[in-house]
Amino acid sequence: MFKHRFFLPGLVVVIGIALSVLIVTGKPRPAPVPQEAPPPPAVEVIVAQPSDVTLTATSQGTVRPRREINIVSQADGIVVAVDQHFADGGFFDADTALVQLEDADYRLELIRAEAQVADAAQLVAQEKGRARQAAREWRDLGNSEANELFLRKPQLAGAEAALAAARANVEQAKLDLARTAISVPFNGRVREKMVDVGQYVTRGTSVARVYDTDVAEVRLPLTDRQVALLDLPLNFRAGDSAPEAAAVLLTARFADREWQWPGRVVRTEGSIDVDSRVIYAVVEVDKPFEPASNSDRPPLSIGLFVEAEIQGRQLSQVVTLPRNALRNDGTVLLVDEEDRLATRPVRVLKSARRQVWVQGLTRNDSVVVSQPAVAVEGMAVTVRHVDGLLGSLGN
Repeated sequence: MFKHRFFLPGLVVVIGIALSVLIVTGKPRPAPVPQEAPPPPAVEVIVAQPSDVTLTATSQGTVRPRREINIVSQADGIVVAVDQHFADGGFFDADTALVQLEDADYRLELIRAEAQVADAAQLVAQEKGRARQAAREWRDLGNSEANELFLRKPQLAGAEAALAAARANVEQAKLDLARTAISVPFNGRVREKMVDVGQYVTRGTSVARVYDTDVAEVRLPLTDRQVALLDLPLNFRAGDSAPEAAAVLLTARFADREWQWPGRVVRTEGSIDVDSRVIYAVVEVDKPFEPASNSDRPPLSIGLFVEAEIQGRQLSQVVTLPRNALRNDGTVLLVDEEDRLATRPVRVLKSARRQVWVQGLTRNDSVVVSQPAVAVEGMAVTVRHVDGLLGSLGN
C-alpha cells in the first residue's frame, strides 16, 4: 500500500518530462528564406541643355547727387534779397542769384578804381610827351648816345605800370561787385539754407548747401561673382575708347506703388572695399526730377533706396538647373550610362531662390535634381527623368 502511494506520482512526473522533451525535439525547424537585395534608390534627373544666355546682376543702393556743395560767400555785406526759390527743397536754374548782398560799397570802390585809371592814363600821356620832347632836345645837341634817364624812359615805364595796376584794380572792383550776387553754375536744389534777408555775412560764410539736379547717382556693391557677369569700365583711361555703358533698371517703392527708372553704369570706384571685399559700380540717371512722358512717376528723390538690375554680357555653355541640384561643395551629381552616380564640379554663375546658372556641363548630361539620403560615387540608382521646370518648382 505504501509503495503504490509513491509510485504513481513519480510515474506522472517521468511521463511529463518525456512528453516535454518529445515536444521540444520533435518541433519542425523553419526552412531558411534567401534575402533579396534592396532595390537601388530612385533619383530624379534632368538632361542638361547648354545655351548662350545673358544674365543680370542684382544689387541695392541709395540715390545720391552727383555733385553737392556748400555755397560760400566771397564778399562781406548784409543780405538784402534772396531768390523766391531760395528755401529748403527749392529748385533753381544755373547762374540764378540766390542771395544778393548790399553792393553800395563795392560800386563806390569801382568808381574810385576807374578814377585811378583816368589819372594813370593822363600821367602816361604826359610822360610820352616829355619823352618825345627830350628826344628832340638830345638830337639837337648832335650826340648819338642818349641817356635813358634824360629820355625819360624809366618815368614812362613807371607811368605805364601804374596804369596797368589801376586797370587791375578796376577788374578787381568789378569782380568784388559781381560776387555780391551769389549763384552756382548748375541747375540744382537747396538742401539747406543758412542765411536770410537782413543777416550780415563775411567772406567764407556758408550761405546754403545745394546739389545738382541734372544727374543722380547710385552706388551699387558687387561681389566677385557678379562682376564676372558684367562688362564694367574697369580699365578705362583717358584717351581710350569709352566702353559701352551697361544698362541698369532701378526699382523703388514710393507712395505704396512700385516705380522704375532707367540708368547706366558709368564707372567703378577706385578701390575694393577692404571690409566687405566688394567693388562698387556707380550708376547715373539723367534728369531724375523731370516727369516721365505719359506717366505720373514721381522723381527719383535723393535718399531713395532702390533695387538695381544690371544687364550682363552674353555667356556661352550655360545650363539652368533647379536650386536643389547644386550641392554645398559646388558640385552636382550625374548619372552615367550604367545608372551609377558620379560627381562633377561646376562654375556657379548666378544663384537664385529656385534656380542656378552654371558652366561645366556638357549636352545630354543627366543631372540629379533630388538628392538621395546617401550618395556615394559609383552607387547604382534608379533613374526617373523629369522636366527641368518641374524639378525647379520642386525645390
